[in-house]
Amino acid sequence: MSITAQRKSEVIHTHARSEHDTGSAEVQVAIMSERIANLTEHFKTHKKDNHSRRGLLKLVSARRSLLDHLKKTDESRYQALIATLGLRR
Repeated sequence: MSITAQRKSEVIHTHARSEHDTGSAEVQVAIMSERIANLTEHFKTHKKDNHSRRGLLKLVSARRSLLDHLKKTDESRYQALIATLGLRR
């Protein structure tokens, strides 16, 4: 259900704004999107796992908040991020 350290470092490297960037909104949203995708796959086989479903809903809400913040502060970064992650909005 969680992402491996190697996959997480790949996601960070792909979406980082500078060399040592791990906390920007783009990186956080990309990591959350990866975790959401993993949980979605988990629910295909474990349909009644309601505890993990609650975690998924919290992740989606946190990602939504970060995306709203990014859209409010810098529209061009927001548009680039949703294009690269393939999010529909």
